[in-house]
Amino acid sequence: MSKGRGDKAAEIRRLMATEGPAIEENTKGFNRKRREAIEGLENYEELRDRAREIKEDAIDRLPELLDELRTAVEDNGGQMYIADDAADANRYIRDVAADKDAERVVKSKSMTTEELEVNDALAEDGVDVVETDLGEWVVQLADETPSHLIAPAIHRSQESIAELFKEVFDPADPPETASELTSFAREKLGERIRDADVGMTGANFVTADSGTMAIVTSEGNARKCAVTPDTHVAVTGVEKVIPSTDELSPFLELLARSGTGQDLTAYVSLLTPPVDTPTVDFDDDETPLSERDSDREFHLVLIDNGRMAMREDDQLRETLYCIRCGQCSNSCANFQHVGGHAFGGETYSGGIGTGWEAGIEGLDTAAEFNDFCTGCSRCVNGCPTKIDIPWINTVVRDRVNRGKEPDGYDFLVEGLTPDEEPGGLDLDKRLFGNFETLAKLGSATAPVSNWVAKTGPARWALERVAGVDARRDLPEFQRETLVDWFENRVTAVSDPTREVVLYPDVYTNHVQVERGKAAVRTLEALGVSVRVPDVRSSGRAPLSQGMIATAEEHAHDVYGRLAEHIDAGRDVVVIEPSDLAMFDREYEKFLPEASVERLQEHSYEIMEYVYGLLENGADADTLRGGDGDGVAYHAHCQQRTLGLEAHTVAVLEDLGYDVLTSDVECCGMAGSFGYKDTYYELSMDVGDDLAEQFSTTEARDRTVVASGTSCLEQLDALLSRPSTHPVELIAP
Repeated sequence: MSKGRGDKAAEIRRLMATEGPAIEENTKGFNRKRREAIEGLENYEELRDRAREIKEDAIDRLPELLDELRTAVEDNGGQMYIADDAADANRYIRDVAADKDAERVVKSKSMTTEELEVNDALAEDGVDVVETDLGEWVVQLADETPSHLIAPAIHRSQESIAELFKEVFDPADPPETASELTSFAREKLGERIRDADVGMTGANFVTADSGTMAIVTSEGNARKCAVTPDTHVAVTGVEKVIPSTDELSPFLELLARSGTGQDLTAYVSLLTPPVDTPTVDFDDDETPLSERDSDREFHLVLIDNGRMAMREDDQLRETLYCIRCGQCSNSCANFQHVGGHAFGGETYSGGIGTGWEAGIEGLDTAAEFNDFCTGCSRCVNGCPTKIDIPWINTVVRDRVNRGKEPDGYDFLVEGLTPDEEPGGLDLDKRLFGNFETLAKLGSATAPVSNWVAKTGPARWALERVAGVDARRDLPEFQRETLVDWFENRVTAVSDPTREVVLYPDVYTNHVQVERGKAAVRTLEALGVSVRVPDVRSSGRAPLSQGMIATAEEHAHDVYGRLAEHIDAGRDVVVIEPSDLAMFDREYEKFLPEASVERLQEHSYEIMEYVYGLLENGADADTLRGGDGDGVAYHAHCQQRTLGLEAHTVAVLEDLGYDVLTSDVECCGMAGSFGYKDTYYELSMDVGDDLAEQFSTTEARDRTVVASGTSCLEQLDALLSRPSTHPVELIAP
């Protein structure tokens, strides 16, 4: 392992041990509550559509809305400033504090001010800045950075917070319970808010027509910061502007449900600053409020800092639709185990963090954590504004690839990898992205290729040069591919009810050939005529490495071949869920709309297709029944995103199998991710949850079944008993 990769692996290992347990418990709790919250929301998808529509419109009309907002703020008696970058914003905020002779500024939670590092800027002027959000205050006291978009101290346990308070404040009666810790913090922060000269908040949304701000918090501290001092500075990104309060409703319905699983956040404050309420002098308990000064000062500081350039970027523009709910972090298996201190940049973390960091800080910062996103798509269906987060990560990965210079190992793959990528591409990415070429060579020279790959020198070289972890078993290539096998046999169906083309994905064609044979036998037993043509890989492998040009070339080639069969009235049946997801989702980026819709309409996952055949009268007795045999079944991430898990379960149960389905959402393998030495231990740590469930008394004697290649590989590594694909289980 190289020093750079080794250092990163060591840091991941440290975070898994120190912060991982608390992060996993909290994010999984948020995720569970989110699912429960949206189940009771009948118009959930309509709300998501509406939220997306509003954000698209607002970003389209942003310059116009900013002009309208400036007029509204100034008419209300406030001032508005659009800062070009962090330095510009901090200069303005420091000037406001200096004009007020401010000694203390109290802040509510704001990721935008974290982005600006405004606390450090004010501290240079001797201003005491106090975070009043409990999580932010904990992080500030510990001199740490937030590890989550909405829960900054999610990496800390209750015990560690108690120890921190004891260390910092040395109280006579140290708080220990959650209630005691909260009361202690409330008392300390209340004192600081009362003594503050300036209050600073963020804003979740700002309406252009009236200058009204929506601030969503769990503790109500933002409202106190906004109204207790006589000067209020609100800092937020330009992307938070929406047309009017009429557009707030879908966001307020979705924000809390998506982030924490609450129907509504505890405090939703709608303020149109400067607020028309008297200021309070806590040292004067005699003057009635009606006689107190109500002269207030308000500054709205809107931040560009790369956002307007992102608006003009067709690929990063979607990032601006983010409402900072944290759902993409909560739903991500890798984030659940390491948190934002690994899966994050200078400010922003989780799946959407890559887009923010690339647009604000630059590609170098985004590159530091971009590979934690494996493109599994678990976050896509939960994003309240329907952002294609995996695609943003892929685009950033592609741009990082193209910005690198060729290294000394490029000669090893010169001419071997027929991709469309630049010379500076990391060798491990080029290796995994061109797995189809390796598979063809492996099959052509098997079994010698398999023997050589297992030797010590070969494993050392693969790990040293390409980052393939020596602890991970390598795939064993088959001499006879599925396509070769099929060409040498005679179909057994004389009067077929339907015709299909079975798509030979790379693994099924070159490694898991028996799985492909089982699919052919199953379909033929149900009266279907099958063809297995020699078709190029879907492009999933290169796309996972950020090799977009290569993936696009594959997409056009694959569609061209499959379209011939669709024209002939044949359905397309796919065994590997990640390849079907390419056809269904990613090809939208590469092919004309009509072509994609045609492929989507005629493509099916193998067990989905079997389910349809059985529902339409095919004879189930031609398949191998279970007679009560126990099955422990794990669905692939992409399969779940496409909503296809239920078909496999239904088929197995109809055939007499007793099915126990996994409630673990990710096996941890994620294609090439689990092979890389930097991430191997994280991959196995994520997989431990699945291994634990399938090792319980209820599951340990069941046949282990999984639909995805990666899942099968990971289960074989985690368990002492073999796993199989469902079509192999039922094939005659």
